[in-house]
Amino acid sequence: GTINVPFSPETKLSGVEKQLMPDEYLHYQRQFNVESIGNDHLLLHFGAIDQYCKVFINREYVGEHMGGYTSFCFDIADFVHLGMNELYVVVKDVSDTSFHSRGKQKLHPGGMYYTAQSGIWQDVWMEYVPLDYIDAFKMTPNIDNHCIDFNIDVVGDRDVITIRLYESNGDNLYQKQISEKTYLLGEKLVVELGEQCHLWSPENPYLYGVELIYGYDHVYSYTAMRSFTCDKHLFYLNHKPIFFNGVLDQGYWKDSLMTPPDDQALIDDILMVKNYGYNTIRKHIKIEPMRWYYHCDRLGMIVWQDMINGGISYNDLFVTYMPNILLNTQRHTKDTVKMLRRSEIEGQTEFFDEVTAIVKQLYNTPCIALWTAFNEGWGQFKTKEVVDHIRSLDSTRLIDAASGWFDQGNGDLYSIHNYFRKLKVKPENRVVALTEYGGYTYAVEGHSFTSDVYGYKGNESLEILQQNYEKLIKRDIFPNIPKGLCAAIYTQLSDIQDEVNGLITYDREVKKFDVDKLYSLNQLIYDFFERFHYKK
Repeated sequence: GTINVPFSPETKLSGVEKQLMPDEYLHYQRQFNVESIGNDHLLLHFGAIDQYCKVFINREYVGEHMGGYTSFCFDIADFVHLGMNELYVVVKDVSDTSFHSRGKQKLHPGGMYYTAQSGIWQDVWMEYVPLDYIDAFKMTPNIDNHCIDFNIDVVGDRDVITIRLYESNGDNLYQKQISEKTYLLGEKLVVELGEQCHLWSPENPYLYGVELIYGYDHVYSYTAMRSFTCDKHLFYLNHKPIFFNGVLDQGYWKDSLMTPPDDQALIDDILMVKNYGYNTIRKHIKIEPMRWYYHCDRLGMIVWQDMINGGISYNDLFVTYMPNILLNTQRHTKDTVKMLRRSEIEGQTEFFDEVTAIVKQLYNTPCIALWTAFNEGWGQFKTKEVVDHIRSLDSTRLIDAASGWFDQGNGDLYSIHNYFRKLKVKPENRVVALTEYGGYTYAVEGHSFTSDVYGYKGNESLEILQQNYEKLIKRDIFPNIPKGLCAAIYTQLSDIQDEVNGLITYDREVKKFDVDKLYSLNQLIYDFFERFHYKK
């Protein structure tokens, strides 16, 4: 049959609508034309394939990849010939029957778990690059010294690289060149900004265009000047106290699951959050296509990025429901408990590898403020080692070691999930953050996935939903800011299948909350926070 890539076969937009089972293989085959062959490299990129794949060109084995959420590429120059060539990809996805990372996917979905998907679910593309080319690079802003540190990996024998920096103007990242310098590879690569240092923030998401030149290879990118830090009491953006006020976003769409139906859908979701007055999105147990992070960068949306959970099937009673009921006794349970389900050495090694790949893939995106290592104990293990590993890869961002509970005393946050009780914050030795709350439900007739309803507090109408949300903010957020609360992440942006606790419906056609009312309420939160913490 045929399939519309990059949509998984389980989705409507793929044209297939068939579930790949753990004992099945998914085979992709297509022709592509090669018009010239020289000394150039031909790189074949995959945004993401779920879960494990092997890639062949003209029936010759090229390589393989494990991990359904990270990007990868192969140099296929030695495998192609002039004219038509064949790309063949074989995929296997065991979903939640093994320890591999799978996020919220489940073969038997329901409640807070969603339809499992498989195969190619992000873009696939090719590019020619010269014999000598830039393989990877890291850009680290340093706002204290008004400079940007570069670390660049190359393939080739050339020994110099040129870095150009540009002023930007909206979507034009290369409006005016402001600096150019050629460096010897091996020396420290630092671009000085001086008085041209413009800080990035949600209110002023200023980006710099970047051009890297290595021989005939030109790479165009962008960066921003900002810093995310904390002490025991406060979070800081650019050394100024900030209240992270956001929503949980799992990035599912009615007809395409984890794949956005188009680029505008990404923009619309981010603008929806921004228009409601929030400044943060917690990207929950999913890696988005890179376009999503670009839109957050340019539109001014802070991102908390989750790692992807895995491990053998969880004991939901132990890892999710009991902690909600017995929060104090469950909070400090050791991460060696077998019911957290990540005891396999192979699975642990794979998780460390995936964390490395995720941080490398997303390091250059200015919007990301925080990494979440584990969520609610799902597949949690060796928490201190995992946090230390993330810190070694990226010392510029905050880390939520254990979002919700099963706290091992490390990471930057004292992280709380609270759905069923009045929130009472007390001072801790780390910054206090309400990393999930709310989840208030209302199923809009004609815009719901199923008659089943999952969430944490039912509401009889949209009017009552709005009223109860405002009561919740006044009960749990405002009183706890003077006591040390510095972040609040509401569950969630959109309905997803059985879950009807979104600000908008699963089909994105109905806004459940009045935009102006929520925006005004969120502004009151920022104003209230500033009265206690902001120092001019």
